[in-house]
Amino acid sequence: MATTHKSHSHDTANTLSTDQRKHMNDTVYAFPKQRKEPLNDASHVRNAIARFDQVKDVSDEEREEAFHNIKAAAKKFGVEMKETHWRELGSKPHTANPEHRKAS
Repeated sequence: MATTHKSHSHDTANTLSTDQRKHMNDTVYAFPKQRKEPLNDASHVRNAIARFDQVKDVSDEEREEAFHNIKAAAKKFGVEMKETHWRELGSKPHTANPEHRKAS
């Protein structure tokens, strides 16, 4: 994994309230259908990268869409990403995909 980012899970300055999340458009999320991993600022983009493999019950197609969304948000907010495919994110993806076992 070649990402040069830091996870800011303890960072509360950019915490979103339930009300703020409720008013965000689906397209602001890495996983819009599930409304998982908001991408509204650099801190949340870094968090989405770090937690990518923790999102459960999504298809490979949804992961591909989420990766595209994260890459676009990373570019927008100046977060460096070296990964070129979603399978490069995280060490334990939750989708049942034989490709994940090959990468281990």
